[in-house]
Amino acid sequence: SLTNEFAPLKLSLTAPPSRPALTAAVGGGPSGALPQHGGEGAGAALGRAADKLFSLSGLFAVCKPKGPTSAAVLNLLKERLLAEAGVQTNGNKRNQVLKIGHGGTLDSAATGVLVVGIGKGTKMLGTMLAGSKKYTAIGMLGKATDTLDATGKVTEEKPYDQVTKRDLENVLQKFTGDIMQVPPLYSALKKDGERLSTLMKRGEAVEAKPARPVRVYSLSLQQFQPPLFTLDVECGGGFYVRSLVNDIGKELCTCATVQELTRTKQGPFTLEEHALHEDKWTIDEIARSLEHCTALLPGEPSRKKLKTEHPGETAVICEDK
Repeated sequence: SLTNEFAPLKLSLTAPPSRPALTAAVGGGPSGALPQHGGEGAGAALGRAADKLFSLSGLFAVCKPKGPTSAAVLNLLKERLLAEAGVQTNGNKRNQVLKIGHGGTLDSAATGVLVVGIGKGTKMLGTMLAGSKKYTAIGMLGKATDTLDATGKVTEEKPYDQVTKRDLENVLQKFTGDIMQVPPLYSALKKDGERLSTLMKRGEAVEAKPARPVRVYSLSLQQFQPPLFTLDVECGGGFYVRSLVNDIGKELCTCATVQELTRTKQGPFTLEEHALHEDKWTIDEIARSLEHCTALLPGEPSRKKLKTEHPGETAVICEDK
């Protein structure tokens, strides 16, 4: 599920007295001065770390764990980098030097590749939204939920014993190519400036968004052990795997919901080769990843505003949610 809004936040950062002040466009954090360190050696090391942090620029990928939102993962990454560099915010929001953002939201319950832009790399995040993505999804036949995944309340149960592997494979052909898809009610899409998911959680009535064109490059059944089935999906921007699994259930005269979802690729970034796990969220590891990933990307980003395939789908730069 890849929708979000663009909303940069900025914070000023203070440095040791011997160094000029640094500023950053990063999400919230406590106010306060940089802690004093016991000697010039420690201060110099922190100064070098801060210099290196603020010089980072480009795109890299992290592995989003299950549970937190994409924005929360981004904020945790940012906090770790600032802490490693010995930099704290002082509340001044006027200047901007360092930017960090992600190029497409993953559901809280989903895992996998989350592309992150740092420095000038934030200008390239729009290309990540419009590009192709690959997912592995485990669906469950016989149950439907209000969120279309395992985190929601069960809204319907139907028998599924009649569904065969061949039935499922035949149905998948209907969802390959250019198709029309209705986005989930629980999503980052907005109504009157508020997320549909936020309105739903408040108990407000929400009408489904109209069906919109999406593209499925490939769709295959990897495993079928009723009620569970595993799909590999490659799709374009604006596509919801939760809606796909829900629609597959309806086509099979039963219902279905997503149990697990993993993004295995986004643009040129793959889960196995490029996504940094939490133990590698350090300045040096990110610097190495940026260097390694440079060859995967096109040339310098255009200064023009990046457009995506769907108007509700834009990059988010370090927004606390």
